[in-house]
Parts: sequence; structure tokens; C-alpha cells
Amino acid sequence: MTNMEFSRMRPSRVAAAAAIAMLAVAGAADAAAIRVNPGFDGNTVPRNDDSFVGPVGLGFSIDFYGVPRSSAFVNNNGNITFDQGLSTFTPFNLTSTARQIIAPFFADVDTRSAGRPVRYGQDTVDGRLAFGVNWIDVDYFSSSASHTNRNSFQLVLIDRSDINPGDFDFEFNYDQIQWETGQASGGNSSGRGGNSARAGFSNGTGLPGTAFELPGSAINGAFLDGGPNALISNRSTATWTADTCSAFATVGSRFPSRARWRCSASALPASASRVAARRADRLGLR
Repeated sequence: MTNMEFSRMRPSRVAAAAAIAMLAVAGAADAAAIRVNPGFDGNTVPRNDDSFVGPVGLGFSIDFYGVPRSSAFVNNNGNITFDQGLSTFTPFNLTSTARQIIAPFFADVDTRSAGRPVRYGQDTVDGRLAFGVNWIDVDYFSSSASHTNRNSFQLVLIDRSDINPGDFDFEFNYDQIQWETGQASGGNSSGRGGNSARAGFSNGTGLPGTAFELPGSAINGAFLDGGPNALISNRSTATWTADTCSAFATVGSRFPSRARWRCSASALPASASRVAARRADRLGLR
């Protein structure tokens, strides 16, 4: 199992831009990657195909690279959005979208007939307010009891206002990834091939460093268990040059199989922060 953590820190702090090496920590599977906080199962998205709920409260406020939010839409298809609900089932490029999105596994989840429904809610992580969404044992389109392959993954947002107002971390946590595509997105009956899943985020402004996709996004077979960019082991390495990021950390030895990415946006100069705020206002994102 794999845990990936990104930390988003206050963009108004002045620091130099940096090139950040994303280091994946390889190791044995770790069952602790999916957090089992009961609050994250507190609410259920009714079984559906391509629907969403929201906006629902996060329980705290975040500053998503100049876009302040305190609520989100929980979308069935492996992501949350902040501007409006998202029913799109074929994943689009997260680095060029105008949508405000955080996506641990953007693909065509279908919970109508098999697997479990999506659950979400508020809890705490290490004493800090947190909001989690669980896609556990979820099926792909077209949902069928005959499907034996399922995916289990999780998104957790963690309040870090202890650092600066609006700061937050977010984690992508994975237990198993056995399908990558819905059949309406070109996948076969086993949920493979076609327009494969993407994982990453965008704040919708289009500014450098405010959007990112994990290596392996949209590549057939890459994210699957045993694949070259398998999300449960994340054995790949890559370099991300991000104008808004100045810090990067990997998780400690407590979970040796986890690859946790922490990206600090403190490198965004004050002038760029003002540009981000103006662009967000112009796009109606604030």
C-alpha cells in the first residue's frame, strides 16, 4: 500500500523557486496506508454512475494556491472538485484544466451494482482537523457482479493552519489498483486499456506549479498493481520543476512502503501570489 502526501503552504511567503526531486520509497506492502478513521466513513455517496454530492464542508479552510475554499464536491469518479460537481468519466489532462480538482484516481468508477459505495467525512489526523474520502473496493463501468477486480484508494486533506492560515496537506493512499479504465472510456471487459486513469491536482488558474500529474497518468498499465508506476508501491522516480514549491520530503521509516510527497508552495514570490489572486478573481474562482 502506498501513501502520498503533499503539503500546500502559504503562497504569499517569499522564497526562491526550486526544482524538486520526487523520491518514491519502495518496500513491502503496508496495510496502514489507507487511514481507517471512522469519520471518513461517516457519510455515503448513494450508489451511482458519474454522480456527486456537495458542496460538503471540509471542517476547516484551505488556500489552494490562491483559491480559498472550505467545502468541496465529492465526485464518484475518483476525485473532489471545489468549483462545481464533476460527472466527467473519461479522465482529462490535469495539468491544463481550468477545473479546481484533486484526484487520487480519476477514472470511471461505477458503484451501482457491485463493490462498495464511496464514503466521506471529517475526522482528525495527528490531532489536526482532516477530511477524507474513501473509494474502497470500487467497481468500474459498467458495474457488474461478475467483475472480480476492484480498486481501493483514499484522499485525505489535513488542516495545517498551525504553519500558516490556509495551509493544508493532502494524501493519496492506495491499497489495491486492479483496473484503470471504464468500458465507456475505451477499456476492455477487465477495465484495462483505453483512456487510462490520471492522478494529480489543479487549482484551475493555469499558473506554473499549480497543477501536477503523477508519473504514469494516462499510460495503459502504469498504475496497476505490478505496473511500472504501480500506485501501491510507487517505485518510480521523477523530477518536478515547480515554481511554487520550495520544500520536499519523504515519509519516515514507520511506513517503509509509503511514498509520501510533500510540496510546499512557500516559494511563490509575493508578486506571483498577487497574480494568482487576480487570475482567480478574473476566473471567478474566489
